[in-house]
Formats: sequence, C-alpha cells, structure tokens
Amino acid sequence: MSTQKTSPAPDTSVTDVAADRIGSGQEGSLADQVRAYIQRLRSGDMGALPAVGGFVVLTILFSFLSPFFLTERNFANLLTQAATLVMLGMALVFVLLLGEIDLSAGVTSGMTMALFIVLVNVNGVPWPIALAVAFLVGILTGTFIGFFVARVGIPSFVVTLGLFLGYQGITLWIIGAGGLYRVQIPEITAIQNSNMPVWAGWAMLAVILAVSAATSFWDRARRKRAGVANRTISLVWIKLGVIAVVGGAAIAILSRDRGQSVGVVEGVPIVVPIVLVILWIGTFVLDRTRYGRYLYAIGGNAEAARRSGVKVMLIRWTAFICCSTLAVVSGLFSISKVGSVDAAAGREIVLSGVAAAVVGGVSLFGGRGRLMHAAIGALVIAVITNGLGLLNLPAGVNLVVTGSVLILAATVDALSRVRAGGSVLRT
Repeated sequence: MSTQKTSPAPDTSVTDVAADRIGSGQEGSLADQVRAYIQRLRSGDMGALPAVGGFVVLTILFSFLSPFFLTERNFANLLTQAATLVMLGMALVFVLLLGEIDLSAGVTSGMTMALFIVLVNVNGVPWPIALAVAFLVGILTGTFIGFFVARVGIPSFVVTLGLFLGYQGITLWIIGAGGLYRVQIPEITAIQNSNMPVWAGWAMLAVILAVSAATSFWDRARRKRAGVANRTISLVWIKLGVIAVVGGAAIAILSRDRGQSVGVVEGVPIVVPIVLVILWIGTFVLDRTRYGRYLYAIGGNAEAARRSGVKVMLIRWTAFICCSTLAVVSGLFSISKVGSVDAAAGREIVLSGVAAAVVGGVSLFGGRGRLMHAAIGALVIAVITNGLGLLNLPAGVNLVVTGSVLILAATVDALSRVRAGGSVLRT
C-alpha cells in the first residue's frame, strides 16, 4: 500500500507570508511591499534608484542654470540625442548580464552603417536590401564574437578589442580616407528628424497603457495557474497611474509647437516609439522567457547554471548576437540624427554605452540589471551632455563629469555587491 503526499495549497494570506519573500512575488499589503523594498535597498540591491535620483537632481540643477533646459524644443532634442546611446546601452546589457564586455559594439554600428550607405549611394542597391545586409553583418559579427568567447574560451575583452581595431580599418576602407557620405534616404532621416502627428502621440500612450495592463494581468493569471501567490493588485494600478501621469505630461509637452520661425513643429519624435517597442520586446524576453532567466542565472553563477542543465555556451553565444544586432539599430539612429557617415563612425560611443548601462544600475559583475536601467543611465548621460552644452562649457568638462559619474556608479555597484554577499571591506 503506497501513500501519496499532496502539497498544501499556497497560502496567500498576508500574515503567513515571510517578509523577505515579498520581493519574489508573494502576496502582501502595499505597506509590506514598501518594507520589502527598503530591506532590499539596505541589503545592497539599489537597482536604478541612484540613476533616477541623479536624473532628478541634474534636471533641477540645469533648469536653474539655463532658461532653455526645460523648453519644449530642448526636451524633444534631449530625447533624440539620447536615442542612440539608449539603444547601444540596451545592446550591451545582454553581455553585461553575463559578466562579459563588447568593446566592438560601437564600431560595429559604424561599420555596418558605412556599408549600408555606400551600398545605396555608390552601388545603387535599394535601401531596404542594403539595410538587411547591414543587419546580416551585425548578426555575423555577434556570431563571430560568440564563437571565440563561448566555444574557444578567449576572453571577450580580447576578442572585441581586436574587432574594435579591425572594424575601424574596414570602415576606413569602405569610406576612404577623409571620406564622408550623406544620408539621402528620406525614410532613414525621418527617424530622428520627423515627428508623429499629435493624435498619434496620445494613441501611443493609450497603447502603452493597454499593453502594460494586459501584461500585468497576464502575469497574475500565469502565477495563479501555477499556484504561486501574486503581489497586491494595488501595485498594478500604481504602475499604470505613473505611466499615465508621466507619459501624459511628456506627450503634452511634445504636442506643443516648438518651431522657432516658419512652420509648426509638434508631436512625438518618430524615434521614441521605435525605442519603446524594442525596449518592451527586450524586457519581455529577459523577464518572462526561459532564455532571459538563463542569462541571469549564468551571470550569477555560470557553474551552477551548467550543473542545472543550462546550455551555457549557447546562451553566451546568442547574447553577443543580440548585442551586435541592437548595435546596428544604434548606428541607424546615429546616421539618421547626424545625416552622414564617415570613417570615424561609432569609434567613441561604445564606452559611453557601457557607462550608460553601469550608471543605470547594470552590474559589471553580471547577473543584475535590466534594459530599463540602461535606458535611464543613457538619459542621465544625455542630460549631462545637453545641460553642459547649453551652458557653453568646454567639451572637456563634459568628459570629466561623465567619467566621475561612471566611477561613482561603479563604486555603488561594487559596494552593493559587498553588502549583498555579507562581506566586510578590509584595509
């Protein structure tokens, strides 16, 4: 006679839930959630909080120092200026989560865009085909890096540094010494230089709210089917309320006429919904798919992930492919904004992309960070560049301030790791 053990149904009452499990999705009141969040902060899990705080402080500071900072025109300029860095920062998150680095992401974006424009301007290739070729080269670049890092075992720093140098030579060969090609494709230049109709901006906000609500309630339904308790429903309404208020304020500002002379300039820049769609897709992949969970697991402890049956080599390989592919998108935003491509394209931005991710809260040690964190970090750096530019300060000041912010963010990351691991700094 055999007996079968049955697991008790999950108890979702507030009183029976351990406080330290609130953050993992257990039920609890809003006050319990706040206490759990404070506990995570005390344990060193700062997330994007320092970056958000820095963004608010810098915004207030520059609004007092320059009368032009909070104007509608500068707000739109800030979004378009940040788009390239936001995309590159999000690209690097995929490899940073593994504790790896891709120093070639910037020059990959530059080289593929040089190839794209030369195919169109010189060889007369239709631009959709030429763009597809550029993306194919980006995918092959990620495959190449992934092979040597994941399969051969060469450190990613060495492989990507080699490509960083080599791709500059290839770009120079494609463009020619001192060469420059203008972007003459209206569909490409419109990405960064044209705006949606005003009604389309409000429609975009409605879609964002609908998708966010549907995703939240879908998550709750999945957890309920799995027998896992949900967080309090009030968090969903708070999140939707924040999106509605912040998004509504941004669209209201962008819907106002910001033209300086002849013609009306209004509406959300076209690049904004493109960035938001890619951000949502990437976040969905990292947060709600097995692939995303494997990335975090490998970044946290690769050996433990391997012993659990995770195909570590394949995940590492594909992470570099994702990074290089999104780097091509970053390059597309860049040439759309600048309106041209030269032999130096993408040479300097990669370090800013790493800085954006780290400033936003993505750990250099792997296993911690989100795409939204990189986006927030990129906005912080963009605010610094934009604000100092309005003050007519030398470019050197911008580099010093950005470097200081990066060091501060890396220090916060390192100290939070020490606190989370229960280690004590010794002198």
